[in-house]
Amino acid sequence: MSKLAYDMHLHSCLSPCGDDDMTPAMICGMAKVIGLDLIALTDHNTCGNCPAFAEAAEFYGLTAICGMELTTLEEVHVLCYFYTLEDGMKFSEYVHDHIPDIKNKSSIFGHQYVVDAQDEIIREEDKLLISATDIPLSQVDSLLQSYNGIMVPAHINKTSTSLLSNLGVIPEDSTFVCAEVAHPEDVEGLRRDNPYLEKCKIISSSDAHTLNDIQEPIRFLEVEENSVKSVLDSLIKKE
Repeated sequence: MSKLAYDMHLHSCLSPCGDDDMTPAMICGMAKVIGLDLIALTDHNTCGNCPAFAEAAEFYGLTAICGMELTTLEEVHVLCYFYTLEDGMKFSEYVHDHIPDIKNKSSIFGHQYVVDAQDEIIREEDKLLISATDIPLSQVDSLLQSYNGIMVPAHINKTSTSLLSNLGVIPEDSTFVCAEVAHPEDVEGLRRDNPYLEKCKIISSSDAHTLNDIQEPIRFLEVEENSVKSVLDSLIKKE
């Protein structure tokens, strides 16, 4: 068994709300310095910086997951994690076609930089990535399975853009088996008020948009081995 210090909710400079210093290389370097073992890049509605992220993570000896923070039709944020970089990039192409054709205004929302592993800017994404897609929450799980990915509703106890804040309840047709909480001290109360969560694995990450917000090595996952497959398998293993 391996015990991995993790932060599985990180935004790079491709998210308009992410700091321009949050390049894949800087994220991985900071994660290494503070002692993390496992990190996931989860930009809004895109995996565009995941190739550089994977390369930088390999350089620093970190286990890296290609991910995305999808915004559903209901404006619920869902973390999407993929077993391979290739699967994530294919899903990213799919999602790009389901984002409204609204041009980003960097002076208002922030830049959306796609970069390489050396922090060189490749291009700036034109579409505003923080818009809600036209993908309903009810379809996310089956859709992700077709792309070899898993769903984890993001920060479910946050007061906005979360499953509970936007819908009020966990839908009866839900099939997810892992959820992220913003405040882990609330887990007992959340499970008491939402019996569905009793069968779910709970994780808690930083949702970092700046380097200083990346989570210290205070939360851990116990997995069979230090690999992306083992990590994601552990998240979907029923409690």
